[in-house]
Amino acid sequence: MRQFLVDAFATGPFKGGPAWVVEPLTDWPDDAWMQALAMENNQAETAYLRPAGEGRFDLRWFTPACEVKLCGHATLASAHVLFEDLGHDSDRLVFSTLSGDLIVTRTDRGLEMDFPAYEPVAIAMPDLAAALGAVPTAVYGGPALIALFDDEATVRGLTPDLKALPLYAGSVYNDRHVVVTALADPWKPYDAVSRLFAPDMGIDEDPATGSMHCMLTPLYHRLTGKTVVDFYQAHPKRGAEIQGELAGNRVLLRGHAVTVVRAELVL
Repeated sequence: MRQFLVDAFATGPFKGGPAWVVEPLTDWPDDAWMQALAMENNQAETAYLRPAGEGRFDLRWFTPACEVKLCGHATLASAHVLFEDLGHDSDRLVFSTLSGDLIVTRTDRGLEMDFPAYEPVAIAMPDLAAALGAVPTAVYGGPALIALFDDEATVRGLTPDLKALPLYAGSVYNDRHVVVTALADPWKPYDAVSRLFAPDMGIDEDPATGSMHCMLTPLYHRLTGKTVVDFYQAHPKRGAEIQGELAGNRVLLRGHAVTVVRAELVL
């Protein structure tokens, strides 16, 4: 059994979000085994694939702590492995997941993922100052809590108290995900900057989060009027480049990926 370590939403190695992708399996192993391997791999996600017909695969994602319902960067990594490492010859893949069917298309602009859009809803300001170290200008709810700030420097400079991040009971996943974001400095080559903290899932700070942009793309469309938004996820040590395009009730997420390790499991 082989697996591949892929840096997703990156044009070179050691950037973007790392994810392990296990080569397609004829059937699922026990959940406990998949969770144990994800813990052993110790990356934000380990992705498991199972063939489900021509150009279709079942797809599941595990963090070191739990299985998740939606993961963008590991979906991008899975498509990259099928296309580039395993030689899948079509330009379109359909992944059946806990969040429904996700389509990934190979284009001249990189890989394009068709994901559901989540419209964030403005909510009453929770007490985030102690946890984040700064007071946001607005807060939005949805699958994660979004804290909007006035400037990019504040977002980049945050050093949150991860244990103090609040539980947002209205979250779809009932988790502690907190997204911090701001419009980019006007001279930057992207429109908005963001970071994501998810200690409840064993991820203090995620380097690249495609699913987060299913909320951020509609939000910045509302704030700027732009249908296509270029994002930079400002993890202090890595950084990820993600483009989001709002298409009705869907978000098209675009990015590149690089395989950095090919490994064989001796189990």
